Amino acid sequence: MHRSVNTGFAVLGLLWLGFIFWLTTRVPARDGVRDWTGSLNPGGWMAWTFPTALFFTIIAGLLILFTWLAIRFPETPRKGVLGIMTTRGDRLFISLLGSAFICLIWLGVMGMPVWGGLAVALIYAAAVFRWV
Repeated sequence: MHRSVNTGFAVLGLLWLGFIFWLTTRVPARDGVRDWTGSLNPGGWMAWTFPTALFFTIIAGLLILFTWLAIRFPETPRKGVLGIMTTRGDRLFISLLGSAFICLIWLGVMGMPVWGGLAVALIYAAAVFRWV
């Protein structure tokens, strides 16, 4: 059973990587220079940009990875510093939610770009997975 599950998730992972590659080919170019924040769907009803699409693609990849981890390496909930029982999926949700707030606060206080907020969010996520 594990071999078929691993093969299925490996194929899904390759499709995911292929989608990211395809997504990078869709980035519009102006005067031969790629506009990474330009619309992927000009005139469309929603302003899909490469960073937005990449964000949701990474979330999908994380869900695929965590599903594979849950099947391959089952986990029992553990109690962390918050005093609540959490699993990997719970910690992923807590880190994603907290990271969204960190980036929004960074954007409100410091403005653009949000690279500093991303760095703080990654440190926060590492702390959540380690101690929560």
